[in-house]
Amino acid sequence: MLSRMSAYSSDLDLHVTDANGNDIEVDVATNLLTGAVRLSVLWAQEIHLPPDDAERVGRSLLRAAEHGRRIARTEGSGPGRSTGPSQ
Repeated sequence: MLSRMSAYSSDLDLHVTDANGNDIEVDVATNLLTGAVRLSVLWAQEIHLPPDDAERVGRSLLRAAEHGRRIARTEGSGPGRSTGPSQ
């Protein structure tokens, strides 16, 4: 039986949890097929971050955005694909 694989690659350097001691985490991941960036708050609808952790999340989002742009450029420049607007 084949296992189901995710198209998303999480930022493994991001280790951020809730400042109030709740068991809540943040995940930033890039879709390896489309370049889309996913920001997830796991186990809750919100998370309270100390300033240093908020900065870590911001940096992780910036890394994911750049990674996503590279993927999108590669995806958009393949054979038979137009990189500009259609006419």
